[in-house]
Amino acid sequence: MTKLPRPLSVGNGDLLINFDADLVMRDFYHPYVGMMNQIEGRRNMMGFWAEGRFTWMDEPAWVKHLGYLEDTLVTDCRVENESFGLSLVVNDTVHYRHNVFLRRVVIRNLRPEARRLKVFFANDFNIDESDIGDTALFDPDLRAIYHYKRKRCLIIDGRTGPGAAKGKGRGISEFSTGRKRFAGAEGTWRDAEDGRLEGHPISQGSVDSAIAFEMDLPAGGEEALYYWIAVGVGFDSAQAVHRVVLSAGPERLINETATFWRSWVEKEDRKLGCLPGPLASFFKRSVLVARTQIDDRGGILAANDSDILRHNRDHYSYVWARDGAMVAYALDLAGYHALTSRFFRFCERALSRGGFLWHKYHPDGSVGSSWHPWVPKGEFILPVQEDETASVLWALGHHYRRNRDIEFIDSLYPTLVEPAAEFLVSYRDPKTKLPLPSWDLWEERQGIFTYTAASTYAGLLAAADLGTLFGDPAAARWRRAAREVREAALKHFYDAKLGRFLRGVYVTPEGFSPDYTLDSSLFGVVLFGLLPATDPRVVETMKLVRDRLWVQTAVGGIARYTNDHYFKKSDDIERVPGNPWIICTMWLARWYTAKAETADELKVALSILEWARTHAMPGGHLPEQLHPYSGQPLSVAPLTWSHAEVISAVLELVAKVAELGVTVSLPEEDAGHGDYSVPPCR
Repeated sequence: MTKLPRPLSVGNGDLLINFDADLVMRDFYHPYVGMMNQIEGRRNMMGFWAEGRFTWMDEPAWVKHLGYLEDTLVTDCRVENESFGLSLVVNDTVHYRHNVFLRRVVIRNLRPEARRLKVFFANDFNIDESDIGDTALFDPDLRAIYHYKRKRCLIIDGRTGPGAAKGKGRGISEFSTGRKRFAGAEGTWRDAEDGRLEGHPISQGSVDSAIAFEMDLPAGGEEALYYWIAVGVGFDSAQAVHRVVLSAGPERLINETATFWRSWVEKEDRKLGCLPGPLASFFKRSVLVARTQIDDRGGILAANDSDILRHNRDHYSYVWARDGAMVAYALDLAGYHALTSRFFRFCERALSRGGFLWHKYHPDGSVGSSWHPWVPKGEFILPVQEDETASVLWALGHHYRRNRDIEFIDSLYPTLVEPAAEFLVSYRDPKTKLPLPSWDLWEERQGIFTYTAASTYAGLLAAADLGTLFGDPAAARWRRAAREVREAALKHFYDAKLGRFLRGVYVTPEGFSPDYTLDSSLFGVVLFGLLPATDPRVVETMKLVRDRLWVQTAVGGIARYTNDHYFKKSDDIERVPGNPWIICTMWLARWYTAKAETADELKVALSILEWARTHAMPGGHLPEQLHPYSGQPLSVAPLTWSHAEVISAVLELVAKVAELGVTVSLPEEDAGHGDYSVPPCR
């Protein structure tokens, strides 16, 4: 049974690997993060044979504690099977520079007698997302297994015994290749279960492989085993990576990867000392997890958990410009400007001739799948979410304010800033000055929405500020259009009788039909600077979001909007208006921080951040949403935007603590252990 979602991810911007809760490798993305999943959710797993018994590590008898080495992208997992008499320490990583997956397994014998043990690895790949025409073979010179097709080649090898850490020692003792899921064949993993592999040297078509290593464990003793997968473009490239492992030794590569990520995540002095220690660590984990979901060519992927395929035959491995902009904003706050600049280059390449960004993109820049109709009611309507284009300009403006690289902005100005700004100016109703109808940020309805209008205002304002740097006369026109959008939004979206903002309006022959649904995205009024957080209209709106969208169970958290149907788990709308979302709950924390004038107000924001930390998965991954009664992750994990919101919320809180000159702490009973059945607000 698949384990939804993915609690562990390791990667380097070219190669991304995800594991399920049983430490089974489920996703193996290359050559792009989020594109070409070489496993597609199949089980690449480890098994053991001793005393005539066999066990796979995903069986219930194995007890697992998952995590990472602190401040690294090297996992640290403790696994034990008492009945089988083994305990393991498993460290997985992808080298920060070379495209190689590395696993170190320290195996301890829990029995009072010496034992002979076989360790098996089942390797199930669908090269370039197809099992047609794959080849698996054993190379007698390297004594390694190859899986290859076209330009993709994987070399699988390992070592145990004396010298294994340096790439010496004993290699593969047994191997086999064979057919899988075709003509009645299940795969070579079945061949492993009798404790002996048949040694079939090559198979083509729908194929897999299995390898084994042998070791003699003394009573109560332990031995280390190293396993790796070198990835390349063809045989020569993969062999070159394989030689790096043999030359440097897998232990050195694992250790230098841990050192690199510790240095990377500590690159800025962020003044995290004002935070509780666990929350500061959680912040750094969010930064690291977000990095694994970013392709080195600039694509910021929403999520790369292939288990979602069970629900929709599609996935989240796309670049949504909105998600990317929010992640870029957070990472610019954290000081990773070189990383975020690649995202803006990606948007420059992806921008359509009309100056807008399409629904979503593959990480190679091609347009992704969509469910937005081009002719919904007999006439063409642009199938876009306008806030995606606007959010990129807003984030780019923030990027410049943080790093002041005017030459970078100049290089993007004629190809991204100008065409996108002209689109935002033109894609408006000439009478109301509001944006024309587009899909909302949740991608569920088409209309004119408060969030969209606020982002359009911010995008135009950012473009005008950037245009002023170069003396562009168009900047004045863009600034005027931004003011017009703001005035129109405040006129049409604020309902004085309700005392709050509307979600939006729909165009009808008679005029506008208001959407009264309470939606957490009304935080966009603050996020994009339409109004300050302390404006009475904002305060009343956000109080209603807090009171009516907080999930009234022990789990707590903010729902997207009233009666949210996506992964719906309850019909008790009064208590559970929808599943709690990490993004939406962090918006509440950010609002409290933005309006804070006292330490007590900041304590509320801090308590909401603690809510996120205590609802993370064991390794620190955050999902999109939670089950409202059990708190279990729903949909995909990790969701990059969820981690971005934590990053933004933490850094904005730290900045406000410094601005106010206060000390903020939580009583121990409130530090992530409180009762969240009511909003943690005062």
